[in-house]
Amino acid sequence: MEKRFKSLKEFYPYYLKEHQDPTCRVLHFIGTGLLFIILFTSIWLSNYWLLISIPFVGYGFAWVGHYFFEKNKPATFQYPFFSLASDFLMFFDLLKGKEKFHPVL
Repeated sequence: MEKRFKSLKEFYPYYLKEHQDPTCRVLHFIGTGLLFIILFTSIWLSNYWLLISIPFVGYGFAWVGHYFFEKNKPATFQYPFFSLASDFLMFFDLLKGKEKFHPVL
C-alpha cells in the first residue's frame, strides 16, 4: 500500500528521492528557471499571452527528465500541489547550493 503524504514537509524528501538523476535535476532547474523568466518578462512587457507557455516549458523539461533519465512517473500526477511546491523548493535549494545536481545519497 502506497503512503499518502499529508504535508509538504513530509512529501519533499520523497520528491528528492524521485529526482536523483543529475540530468533530470538539471532539466527541472532549466524548466523552472525559464518559467520565472517567462513570468517576469510577461509582467515587464504587459504581454500576458506569454503566460500560456509556462506549463509547457515547466512540465516539458521535467517530463523529459523523468521519461528519458529518471525513468519514473512524475509525482505531479498523484500530488499536483505538493509536486509543484517541491519543484520550487528544489529549484531554490539548488540555487542556494543546499541541494546538489548530483544524485541524492
